[in-house]
Amino acid sequence: MKRKLAVGTALFIILMLGGWLRVDFLRSVEHDMSPDSINYDAMTRQLLEDGVYGYADTEPNAKITPGFPLFLATVYKLVDYRDHDPLPWVRYAQVLISLASLWLIFRITKELSNDVAGLLSALAAAVYPPFVWANGAVLTEVLGIFFMLGYVWVQTITFRKQTRPPAFLSGVLLGLTVLVRPEFMPLIVVNYLFFWLLKRDVKRVLKLFALTAAGLALVLLPWWARNVVTLNEVVITATQANPFKAGTYPYKNYDDDLVDQNGKTEMEVAVERLKKGFSTQPGLYLKWYTIGKLEHIYASAYYGGGHQPYHNVLPSSVNPNEFHRWLVFIGLAAAIALATRWRNTANLLVVIVVTMTLIRLVFVPEYRYNVMSMPLIIIVECIVFINVLWWLYGKWGGRKTGKTRGNHDAALPV
Repeated sequence: MKRKLAVGTALFIILMLGGWLRVDFLRSVEHDMSPDSINYDAMTRQLLEDGVYGYADTEPNAKITPGFPLFLATVYKLVDYRDHDPLPWVRYAQVLISLASLWLIFRITKELSNDVAGLLSALAAAVYPPFVWANGAVLTEVLGIFFMLGYVWVQTITFRKQTRPPAFLSGVLLGLTVLVRPEFMPLIVVNYLFFWLLKRDVKRVLKLFALTAAGLALVLLPWWARNVVTLNEVVITATQANPFKAGTYPYKNYDDDLVDQNGKTEMEVAVERLKKGFSTQPGLYLKWYTIGKLEHIYASAYYGGGHQPYHNVLPSSVNPNEFHRWLVFIGLAAAIALATRWRNTANLLVVIVVTMTLIRLVFVPEYRYNVMSMPLIIIVECIVFINVLWWLYGKWGGRKTGKTRGNHDAALPV
């Protein structure tokens, strides 16, 4: 009882710290609106006033999935956007969602390790600057992280307990994640392939997979129906091809004139550029689609939508980019350490980060994309760190335990 009270009190303090940092940031600076944010604002107003769902267009389209626009429309409607600026309310709503994500980070880490690791990961996420700055951006990251973490938590429980309700709920949460960030759709296959490698029970895996797929389909069905009825075409996620096309320009040299673009769609241009690029400049394109894009994705911290004056969440002596890079490098080492005991549920997080990284190599790379992987990287780091401490304690104390909590499997058995 005393332990639960101590853990609950510590978590409450962490959440209060995270809330204070986020509200202080929102109140201390002027927030910029990126081109994407401007488009989101315009399409939300158009949806509410004209009933037309169209991104960067006055005609209906399916360029983006509807999760974030519907979130914006809800906030706009609740605060009476015609008489009040809705954007500050959107940012404060994102603070609440961000705090809920801190709680999920604690729950996931606790499920895979112990209370101490959970508190450590929640604390690291509470003070990690991009998780604070993201609340000022009218973009998908805050909402996407929340649904993604909810999905990971329930999927972890599904793999541990192998029961039906969590399996179905994990599909629902994955569907909500996809409605905000469609690139997460392949996880339903990849994660169950990992589960099959763990259990080697085809019948059980297929039953749980079917329930997860049903939950996913249930959430996406209205979107699919809308696209068939309104657009007369089947659109599973979204139709926007520009990020794919933009990713075909090595090191973002958009003036290379590699192919003639006249009279061609973005997808046609992208495919032609890939064919010609890999055939005429294979070294450049191979480097760009591996090392080059990885550097563009992970080398810098995400600064949100932009703000003035600069607001450093950490002490002034700490450089956010250096802090971010250390988290990435330590995360890589922790993932390798965790993978040495690959038959462990905690490796699900590594599988997700690797999968999402490979998917993002296909598109234009932005450091904005690393922010949705960072919660899982932080969790992996904290799990391994606590396991190492536990191992050292067992070694120096003369009693190896090899466990991190109760009856759950150790993340890094010794």
